[in-house]
Amino acid sequence: MSRWSILAAVVVTQTGSISLVYGLPFLIPLMREAEGVSLTRAGTIATAPLLGVMATLIAWGALADRFGERLIMFIGTLGTGLCGIAAATLPGTGGLTVALVAAGAFGSSINVTSGRAILAAFAVNQRGLAMGIRQSAQPLGLSLAAVLLPPLGVAWGYREALLVPAGICLVMAFVVAFVVPTYPRPERSGVRAPSPYRDVRLWRVHGASALLVWPQFAAAVFALTYLVSEQGWDPVAAGAVLAVVQLAGALARVGAGIWSDRVASRMRPIRTIAIAGTVAMLAWAVGDAVAPALALAGMIAAMIISVSPNGLSFTATAELAGPAWAGRAMGLQNTGQNSMAMAVAPAFGAIVTAFGWPWALAVSALFPLMAVGLTPVRGEVSG
Repeated sequence: MSRWSILAAVVVTQTGSISLVYGLPFLIPLMREAEGVSLTRAGTIATAPLLGVMATLIAWGALADRFGERLIMFIGTLGTGLCGIAAATLPGTGGLTVALVAAGAFGSSINVTSGRAILAAFAVNQRGLAMGIRQSAQPLGLSLAAVLLPPLGVAWGYREALLVPAGICLVMAFVVAFVVPTYPRPERSGVRAPSPYRDVRLWRVHGASALLVWPQFAAAVFALTYLVSEQGWDPVAAGAVLAVVQLAGALARVGAGIWSDRVASRMRPIRTIAIAGTVAMLAWAVGDAVAPALALAGMIAAMIISVSPNGLSFTATAELAGPAWAGRAMGLQNTGQNSMAMAVAPAFGAIVTAFGWPWALAVSALFPLMAVGLTPVRGEVSG
């Protein structure tokens, strides 16, 4: 298979997985109506998959380093689909939460295996583009969820809507089994590859990436709820608009990858994006207090900007770690990001409840601001 065929299969697989694992926020209004839960409780349930993701990423990375991409991606994609069916059918919010955690645990395998496949298939001068396209699967998956899940939830019920992304995962499990190769492992020798974590830059990449997750997930989890509760939008219309915004976010990831290839740097674009993300979150906060139109513009800008550096951070992680450590390093990278993401929904929801939207959004602007200083631009060596 050509490297572009592999990339296409990876993107479709990850899009389906993300639409299931991260799609429940688009069903929060319907969940609250059906289950009678608070905003904080609904946000916690919606982000339950992150617990499974966080718990298993490093383990999947180690398995991928040892057994290769194809087997691990097949197992993970199949398991994600089966857990999606369980989420739609198990009784009670407890059963739903357990199934979502399990879906996240299986879905996390796709993150590390797809990253390894891209790293092996593409040369260094195309990795930014390729990883940007691969990372566009997240906003594409969220866009798919925003378009499909609210109307399906209205028609079928919020749980039954999850059967559609679950079905996509089941189909794609067998596609990747045929399309995605298992690349040869590095030659074994008596000397183990030294740990890349002796280099503080890799730790700083992990830290900056985790900080940039806060505004990304605050916007992704609560944007539809914000439009419905604060600006009076219909949930289906809000979902359709957010789907378009997510598509723009996907293009932003690709654009950031091309940018990084052109300037032969991953870190300089990440730092610039972090600055822009700070400004966007502040515009949303100020706009919510004084001008709804500015709030809408800031929200859209924040959603697009905040997702754009993910591909760059994964590319930088893989390049700094090297082939022998790439799976584990990308697993740790994603663990840090998902640890932060797990904290976002309950913390942001609690701040909104206690102090209001403007203060919660202003606090969210501090995280990309901290990432500006932590991003290791000095001393960067591309490739």
